[in-house]
Amino acid sequence: MDEAKLHRIDRALAALSPQETDCALCPRSCHVDRRRGPVGYCRTGTKAGVASALLHFGEEPVLSGTHDCADAGREFSVGGSGTIFFSECNLRCLYCQNFQISWQGRGRPVSDEELAGLMLDLEKQGAFNINLVSPTHVILPVLRALRIAVERGLALPVVYNSGGYEKVETVEHLAGIVDVYLPDCKYASAELAERLSGAPDYFDRARSALQEMFVQKPDLVLDDRGIAVSGMIVRHLVLPGQAPNSLAVLDWLAETFKPAVALSLMSQYRPCWRAPHDLDRPLTSDEYRTVLDRARALGFDPLFAQPGLFAAGDHLNPDFNRNKPFRWKPDED
Repeated sequence: MDEAKLHRIDRALAALSPQETDCALCPRSCHVDRRRGPVGYCRTGTKAGVASALLHFGEEPVLSGTHDCADAGREFSVGGSGTIFFSECNLRCLYCQNFQISWQGRGRPVSDEELAGLMLDLEKQGAFNINLVSPTHVILPVLRALRIAVERGLALPVVYNSGGYEKVETVEHLAGIVDVYLPDCKYASAELAERLSGAPDYFDRARSALQEMFVQKPDLVLDDRGIAVSGMIVRHLVLPGQAPNSLAVLDWLAETFKPAVALSLMSQYRPCWRAPHDLDRPLTSDEYRTVLDRARALGFDPLFAQPGLFAAGDHLNPDFNRNKPFRWKPDED
């Protein structure tokens, strides 16, 4: 049992739990009493909603392990990232590939005990980590469940996989609890952030949050299997027609986090949900190459790229109406 982590969880809960009745955990600062039920921007009460808990083989290799896409006729390795997808979101982008859970609220509320059980079950299945997807708005039930799981022997690294729209004061309380930060840095443009995510303050918030995450976890540390046990990896999804925004994001990251920060540059955009007219098309290889060339020139280390997804990237776009949201193999249901 990790007594130090338990102590840090207790301190975080003591500091953050009062916000359950006057919520300001994220930049939306709705100041609602979450005990009343699904309230506030994130439409969430005191329980976390879970849409899926699974071994994910499509994350960065240092999280999922090295593997080859089944479309190429090769198998992935055992392990995978123990990923828990939470219902609802504090950001809700118009083009979200997880719109079934972020916008439509698919999933069901679970008790803290049940959530802890999901974490422990993923560990039993051989997961390399516990990967919390969009945990910002459910951080209180996540912390309560994590405490139960750690008491019962959970020993996996905890990955905080967020949209980057965070309140720095909340992130500060996660020090010593989160092992790997996996934030998005979506926008440098306030106009684009407001139009696509209803968050004109996105960059200001993400900028402060990422800097705090880097203070806590400045070095990407891998174990002898090549799996991340500590550090920060920043994700950026390149959007069609928005190369200037992407280049501005990369320039800021390189300038701020010298000498190096891990970057995951994603090409898997597909038009989803309510994507506006200018985003109602796939990303082109030329658009992605423009941004990838800048990332390489800026010296991000390591740099995780997706140059080959234009022909076969559908396995990374989930369908949460299915029992298994991702098709790692062509015949999977």
